[in-house]
Amino acid sequence: MNVADSQTVSAVLRRAGYVSAERAEDADVVLLNTCAIREHAEEKVLHRLRELARLKQSRPEVKLGLLGCMAQHNRVAIMEKAAFLDVVAGPDSYRRLPEMLGRAGDDASIDVRLDRAETYADITPDYGGGVRAYVTAMRGCDKFCAFCVVPYVRGRERSIPPSDLMREVGELAGRGVKEVVLLGQTVNAYRFGDTDFSALLKMIASIGGIERIRFMSPHPGDVSDSLIEAIATEPKVQPHLHLPIQSGSDRILAAMERGYMVAEYLDLVARVRAAILGVALSTDIIVGFHGEEDSDFEATMDIMRAVGYDSAFMFKYSVREHTRAFHLGDSVSEEEKGRRLSALIALQEEMSLMRNRAMIGREFPVLVEGPARRGGGMMAGKTPQFKTAIFAGDTAAGVERVRAGDTVNVRVDSATGHSLMCSLA
Repeated sequence: MNVADSQTVSAVLRRAGYVSAERAEDADVVLLNTCAIREHAEEKVLHRLRELARLKQSRPEVKLGLLGCMAQHNRVAIMEKAAFLDVVAGPDSYRRLPEMLGRAGDDASIDVRLDRAETYADITPDYGGGVRAYVTAMRGCDKFCAFCVVPYVRGRERSIPPSDLMREVGELAGRGVKEVVLLGQTVNAYRFGDTDFSALLKMIASIGGIERIRFMSPHPGDVSDSLIEAIATEPKVQPHLHLPIQSGSDRILAAMERGYMVAEYLDLVARVRAAILGVALSTDIIVGFHGEEDSDFEATMDIMRAVGYDSAFMFKYSVREHTRAFHLGDSVSEEEKGRRLSALIALQEEMSLMRNRAMIGREFPVLVEGPARRGGGMMAGKTPQFKTAIFAGDTAAGVERVRAGDTVNVRVDSATGHSLMCSLA
């Protein structure tokens, strides 16, 4: 989502006559786009800001700005720690950035107003190269999970008109983009008039040139039968579904105000796997939420084993100001959080390796993204299940070479927990 927002910011500034600089050292304006989901993210941002402050020491005319959720969430503390900032803008203020930069002087220009009407629907983001592009389908969130700061820093849900999304995706297809990822904090809650998310997926699938459609990040409570049907029957919608569980304990799920219990979640998993052939499932887990006891954590480990996720994003809970759980404080020590997180990661590594090894000998179509990091003429791309496939880039005849944007069939020869080693089929 930060990538998509940064591309929108770039488009706004380009409209105002700015051009991109290759390096911060060459720029007249340096803007840092931020996240406020976890405390560690804020620590990293402050460290980076202190590094960028050196630019102003040698070139006082350089303007430094802080954008995004961290600016929205904690602007007072930020300005105390980074008084050298010229601009502070929240997620709904990007349209006003040229004006803010113009008036920044001895005092910082600050605009962190939330705007329930702002979607940036009329602004075509400055997409970078590559076969995949991120398209924001909706902004904000109405869930108000007890641990989450998003509704307070990104505002309430509002969906972008389907016509604007169709135009944007059509332009991307014209530029050679093969895969689009529709974004939203709870993207499957999308609704504009009579168009719900499953209908939107089918509309996007009608656009020529787009070969694959994905989306992030859905909420289990909004996974409807029509959405499952759309994934199962529309070939362009890929068989990969992210289903954040957050905890395997009903008691903790209730405290988190997630809106579902473990039995409901497992029923959803069963329905998804019954309907969508070869689907890969991923999830989010938070360890150490207020009140989490050993038995609650073991319940999370149990559900990890029961579901058998292909991958997972796993985090230690950090208390966030303004959230509903803020007043509860932190009942689990950092040491214990670290122990639980390490155990969870080790279990998921085992599960990922097992599920990837189960693919050995099978063939998959892979959308080629470009050269693999390991070099040596190897190429990399994604299977429909969003697993990384690595393979030699020469064709069987050794004459043609696979290029980014091609879709090739590969056979899985071996696997690690993070990638599939393949050969062209």
